[in-house]
Amino acid sequence: MGLIVQKYGGTSVSDLERIQNVAKRVAKTFDQGNDVVVILSAMAGVTDSLIDMAQEIAESPDKRELDVLLATGEQTTAALLAMTLKQMNYPALSMLGHQAKVVTDCAFGDARIIEIGAEYIMKLIEKRNIVVVAGFQGSDVSGNITTLGRGGSDTSAVAIASAIKADICEIYTDVDGIYTADPNICDKAKKIDRISYDEMLNMASLGAKVLQIRSVGFAKKYNVPVHVRSSFSEEEGTMVVSEDAGMESLVVSAVTHDKDQARITLRKVQDRPGIAANIFAPISEAGIVVDMIIQNTRAEGQTDLTFTVPKAQFSTAMEI
Repeated sequence: MGLIVQKYGGTSVSDLERIQNVAKRVAKTFDQGNDVVVILSAMAGVTDSLIDMAQEIAESPDKRELDVLLATGEQTTAALLAMTLKQMNYPALSMLGHQAKVVTDCAFGDARIIEIGAEYIMKLIEKRNIVVVAGFQGSDVSGNITTLGRGGSDTSAVAIASAIKADICEIYTDVDGIYTADPNICDKAKKIDRISYDEMLNMASLGAKVLQIRSVGFAKKYNVPVHVRSSFSEEEGTMVVSEDAGMESLVVSAVTHDKDQARITLRKVQDRPGIAANIFAPISEAGIVVDMIIQNTRAEGQTDLTFTVPKAQFSTAMEI
C-alpha cells in the first residue's frame, strides 16, 4: 500500500469516455490498497477556447478575470471524474485549488506556489476518500483565484505530492514516457527508462513539453519520484529521479526543440554600456521571459541584437 498522486493531462480527459477510462484506472489503483489523490487538467482544447472567447471581448483581457475564467476548465473535469467514481460506488470528493489550500503569489496567469496546506487533504485520505483536485490553479493571500501558467497542472501535482509526502507522483499523458527526441518528428527516438531531475530540467528548459519545468524543480527540491506514463496503455513509462552512477555514463540524453518561440531583431543599436539593460529591463518588468540572445557587431559602433520570447508574448514585447 502507498500514497499515490496521479495527474491526468487534457488528452486523457478530453471527453466523457476518456474520463470513464481514467476513473477505471484510479479505481484499480485504489482497489490495490493505495490511497489516491488525482490532479486533473482541463479537457484538451478547452483552455484555448476560453482564451479565444475572452479575446473576443478584449484584446488584452483583465488578468484577474481571465484567471477566474480559465480555472473553470479544471473545475469541470474534477467534478465529472468525482461523479463518475461515485457512480462506480467509490468514495470520491472533488475540490478546487483554493479548497486544497494551494496558496500562490498574485501574479495572475503565471502564479507561483507559496505553500500548500495539506491537512484537509490528509484528513480526507485518512477516511479512505479518493481526492480529486482541479490542477493549474490556486488562490493568493487575498482569496483571488490564480492560475499557474501553461502546464501548471504538472506543478500542482508534484507540489501536492511533496506536501502530502506521497510515495510517487504519476504523470499520465498521451505518450508512454520521455524520449530521446520528439517521436512525432524523429521516428528513431527511443524511450528513456530513467532520467535524473537535472537532465529533465535541462530538457524542459530547452523545449521538451512532456513535463513543465517548474514541476521538475519541485520534484528535485523535495525528492519526489515522478513516473511519466501513458493513460492509454499499461506500459511502464519513464522514472524521473535523483541521479545514480549508471546515469552518469550517458554523454547525451536527448535532443529537444521548441516551436513556440518568436524572434525579435533590433538593428543598428548603439554598441555602448547600458543599452541592453534599457531594452531588457522593461521586458522583464512585464513578466516576459527572454530565452536566447545573440549580438552581432556592426561597423561604426553599432550592433544587431536578436532575442527570442514566447509566441504568446510577442505582441506585448513588440509594444515595449
